[in-house]
Amino acid sequence: MTSLSRLPCDELQIKARREQKECRQSDKPWILVTAILGSSLAFIEGSVVNLALPAIQADLDADSSSLQWVYNAYLLVLGSLMLIGGSLGDHFGIKRTFIFGVGIFGITSIACGLASSLPVLVAARIFQGLGSALLIPASLALIGSHFKEHERGKAIGTWAGASALTTAAGPLIGGWLVDTWSWSAVFFFVPILAIPTIIVGLWRVPKDAPSQKNALDYIGALLLAFSLGTFIYALVSPTSGVTQSALFFTSFILVAFFIWRELRFDSPMLPLDLFRSRAFSGVNLTTFLLYGALSGALYFLPFNLIQIQQYSTLQAGAAFLPLTLIIGFGSTFAGDFIQRFNPRILLTLGPATVAAGFALLAIPGDNAHYLSEFLPGILILGIGMTLSVAPLTTVVMNAVNQHQTGVASGVNNTASRLAGVVAIGALTTLAIGYFGGNLEAALRQSTLDAFLIEELLQQSALLAELKAPSQWLQAAEINQTIKVSYINTFRMLMITSSLLAAMSALIAWVSLASKSKEKSREVR
Repeated sequence: MTSLSRLPCDELQIKARREQKECRQSDKPWILVTAILGSSLAFIEGSVVNLALPAIQADLDADSSSLQWVYNAYLLVLGSLMLIGGSLGDHFGIKRTFIFGVGIFGITSIACGLASSLPVLVAARIFQGLGSALLIPASLALIGSHFKEHERGKAIGTWAGASALTTAAGPLIGGWLVDTWSWSAVFFFVPILAIPTIIVGLWRVPKDAPSQKNALDYIGALLLAFSLGTFIYALVSPTSGVTQSALFFTSFILVAFFIWRELRFDSPMLPLDLFRSRAFSGVNLTTFLLYGALSGALYFLPFNLIQIQQYSTLQAGAAFLPLTLIIGFGSTFAGDFIQRFNPRILLTLGPATVAAGFALLAIPGDNAHYLSEFLPGILILGIGMTLSVAPLTTVVMNAVNQHQTGVASGVNNTASRLAGVVAIGALTTLAIGYFGGNLEAALRQSTLDAFLIEELLQQSALLAELKAPSQWLQAAEINQTIKVSYINTFRMLMITSSLLAAMSALIAWVSLASKSKEKSREVR
């Protein structure tokens, strides 16, 4: 559930593109339909997979450390290749890149649904992330390249509204599919959208010629992906001591090579000169912390709703509906706030409101009532994100020169996606340790045999999926202890997410002071 709506600079990526060629007016509605269908593929998939994770965990007998890779493998590849994926459209043609991306996304979704083990599912998700890295930038580029500047406002509004509807419908559809069939149905649903997307794209989207001849930074993309992958694996792997230290050291070496490569390559995937702007650096750090908090918290919320509160998957999906609607439709109209308030104020108030929402989500206990205990936090969270999304776009646009807005928006979107990878990995490790400590303290005070206690603690990485064997005399009491331990853990995770959001508000307030109010800042 970490992808509840379009990301902060999606609209800016559309606006930053120049119209490449004239196309027939009669083709433009079909181009818009194609872009909406393509974006919907990624938005729906991003909003439903988390709902399927509890079912995947139970079916494939996965602990939480391994399970997170079902989502993180996808986000890691998508975030690492997002910038270079956008460049591929310029090198090989937007239409060709788009169709290829949709095809990969659809085929690998079928592979995900057919997976009978966690390693196979994770491998399929890696390739699904590759398809998404081609699909998302190209779908946005279709609008930017085929609509004239005076036509883009209406086109973007239509695209944004349709994206909000599909994202809101995603959890409901996904929940129903999991409850009615299985988690595999969530992935089998994708080709139902992918096939007509390809057909309409081939039929009505004009062919475009490549617009760039510069070499692509494949090595930079791979260095970024492997450095982050090594870091996350070291963070969540069961290894310790020398092996874990070696993994962290390797990740830092890869990061150093990545920076060295980007500083010397003529057409770097990540132009480091952009970060000379204090406003640009500040807003990207704000984005990283804010979206990291959002991704991490919403990753764990479905587990609470389904495994602790005993919601069906459909009910859990419906629980997110107010949030998706507020963010989806609210962000479309929140641009008016920029005309009335300084972005610095909004980017402080918005994340601070998000922090308050997470704090409220730390309150519910066992058998919590949705309307009185979960809904207030979800509503406050939605309002906070609505206040944040539009200013993020504005600050990114004003922090760099006009010709750099495209790559700047790509950097900001990459930051938001990679934030989810790091946050989910770090919070999973934190959750397992905190849950194990809580559970051990509670079990040591019981009359349970020490051998049985150790047997339970060895499986603590299952978190809320952990259950005492039904034949144990104290099974009901133990399961209640497990439930309480997870609720305590969930509360800790919400407070941690709240602190991250509050920190992002503080960074926005500090980094966007005085000089950041200027219309633009030259970046050489």
